[in-house]
Amino acid sequence: MTTSSSRPRIAIVGYGSQGRAHALNLRDSGFDVTIGLRPGGPTEIKAKADGFTVKTPAEAVAGAELVAVLTPDMVQAQLYTDVIEPNIAQGACLLFAHGFNVHYGQITPRADLDVVLVAPKGPGALVRREYEIGRGVPSVYAVYQDKSGKAEQFALTYCGGIGGARQNAIKTTFKEETETDLFGEQAVLCGGATKLVQAGWETLVEAGYQPEVAYYECLHELKLIVDLFYEGGITRMHEFISETAQYGALTRGPYIVDEHTKAQMKKVLTEIQDGTFARQWIAEYKAGNANYKAMKQADLDHPIEATGKKLRAAMAWLSTAPQPATQPASATAANTAAKTEQAAA
Repeated sequence: MTTSSSRPRIAIVGYGSQGRAHALNLRDSGFDVTIGLRPGGPTEIKAKADGFTVKTPAEAVAGAELVAVLTPDMVQAQLYTDVIEPNIAQGACLLFAHGFNVHYGQITPRADLDVVLVAPKGPGALVRREYEIGRGVPSVYAVYQDKSGKAEQFALTYCGGIGGARQNAIKTTFKEETETDLFGEQAVLCGGATKLVQAGWETLVEAGYQPEVAYYECLHELKLIVDLFYEGGITRMHEFISETAQYGALTRGPYIVDEHTKAQMKKVLTEIQDGTFARQWIAEYKAGNANYKAMKQADLDHPIEATGKKLRAAMAWLSTAPQPATQPASATAANTAAKTEQAAA
């Protein structure tokens, strides 16, 4: 990719949570940013209100030296085939925020392109907020294809533009980013945590305890522990919980998460590594998502949700507290970014 300066012209395709944060941060860092969106959609109105030049995805891609694909995973393959590949300039840089499609062979980038990844470890609203106050959300970056010999520098330049380089950016690979991100979401952050909370609540309610009290103990107070983890790891948790809680955790925690649990985690990882999960998810999406929708609805209909809705209505601070870090993403999956939180272009 040839550029007239160290700051390439950038097209952001997609304007969801991550897309908007990246675009605003890059513009504030002095980059020339154009947004590529389908005409007439709500994200087009939002991008124009933010003062951006908005073009069709094909037009935005054609005029860019770096194209950032910030749409949901499941629409990216067709977007690449129909719009990006026919229009992206020879020798340009193609950037992703999640390696799913490249790693699992849904997208085979043109041989003349630099192909990189920059993935902030946080939802888009947090990426924007941290940038605005002079900090940055930690990011990982990777190079998949280095045609120009400068692909890594382009990734780091972009990472710096969104604020990620203010924290020591970690170099990774498309394989490592994709597989660890999926594992974290499935085994711990989303799948594991949800099932643990639901099972704990069910156990107490089935034993005759009030569902409201069970909600506080198994879901509501989880935030207190997660905040301690976030601030200082397991060490900080031990500093702030009682000795009774510590002893109970140390002696009974292994009842819940034992060698069988770890074996199941290894199964989850194997199915990510060998492509089983990706094939299932791609097939599910192509078939219309009937199973996915049914499973999601079952989660939403779990009785803990009705209990929580009633209790949260009395928590006035929830309606006035900042919301960005809890907006769905992805999950980056914090990151589920760049994944679930992204709106379609």
